[in-house]
Formats: sequence, structure tokens, C-alpha cells
Amino acid sequence: MAEAFLEHVNFTVSDPAKTAQRLCDWFGWHIRWHGPAIHDGTTYHVGNTSSYVALYSPGKPNDGSESSYETRGGLNHVAIVVDDLDATEERIKASGYQTKNHADYEPGRRFYFDDEDGIEFEIVSYS
Repeated sequence: MAEAFLEHVNFTVSDPAKTAQRLCDWFGWHIRWHGPAIHDGTTYHVGNTSSYVALYSPGKPNDGSESSYETRGGLNHVAIVVDDLDATEERIKASGYQTKNHADYEPGRRFYFDDEDGIEFEIVSYS
């Protein structure tokens, strides 16, 4: 049997174009596709040749206030592996985000941050 891999995740953001550009700037990704989506919305696919993140915004967004860690089926965080953790953190901080929960344990170093949509990102390096 061939090994399975994660192709993409899809989550709702307030401004898919803006979020896509930040992910490109921080991680060296590219926009693979963008266009219209369900409910008069817009979607951007941003990533590399083998996987991507789908960033969706409906025509009329609903500002939820529930905690994903307390909601069944909630997205708790998105983990992204990078080669140079320190350089990536500097790019993220230069964009105005505060990093937190720095840790160094096997198998790698990591930190976290939240974007303006409340999505928590874990950035990890195994280098």
C-alpha cells in the first residue's frame, strides 16, 4: 500500500488574499489557485507542489467566538515545518505578530502565534 499524505486543509479566514500573501512571505510558498467558492465566497490555495492550505471566506462571514480547543471538530492549530526557525520567527514578528510558547524538546524546536482570525500556528524546526 502506498503511504498516505495530507494534501490540504481548508479553513475560513477574514481576508484570504491577505492571509495567502503572508504565508507566501513567511514560508516561501506560492498561490497555486484562487477563485470563486461556495456561498458567494472566495478561496485561495497557497502552498508548495505537494500540499497547500485552502483559505476560504464566505460572502457574508459569521464572526464566531467559540474556542476551537473546546469545540468538537475545532481546528486547534496548524503546524508548519521550516529549516530556519529563528529567521522565520523574525519574519513573523516583523509582520506585527507576537510569538509565544517557545519550546525545545525532541524531535525539534518550536514556537506558536495567533493570527488576526484566531488561527493558532505552530512553527517547528527539526534542524
